[in-house]
Amino acid sequence: MHNQELVKEILLQIDQALDTIKFRFKPVTSIDFLIETPEGQEKLDSLCMLFIAIGESLKNIDKLTDQTLLQQYEHIDWKAIKGMRDILSHHYFDINAEAIYYACQEEIVPLQKTIKQIIQEI
Repeated sequence: MHNQELVKEILLQIDQALDTIKFRFKPVTSIDFLIETPEGQEKLDSLCMLFIAIGESLKNIDKLTDQTLLQQYEHIDWKAIKGMRDILSHHYFDINAEAIYYACQEEIVPLQKTIKQIIQEI
């Protein structure tokens, strides 16, 4: 598979993961729900797994494009997203539920809009 086709496939997977995050986050009413209820803790675990997958996928895109593609979309903090993946993967017991809550509430929509834009442009 050509790199451009592979990058597009990865972007489509990220887009789908973002849809899943939005769906799973819908019933979350507060940070307390994520921390204090068994249902919320399961949601938090599943959201973290999706953020790990997204961060890893973005790292793969950087490798495939010699770090030239994502940097064209400077309004997204790609480094922070990939850094979140590292924290979630390597320091799992130090997860900041507030950061996950904020990311789901405030950052998923603009990220997904940009991912869709990149897909259209490549």
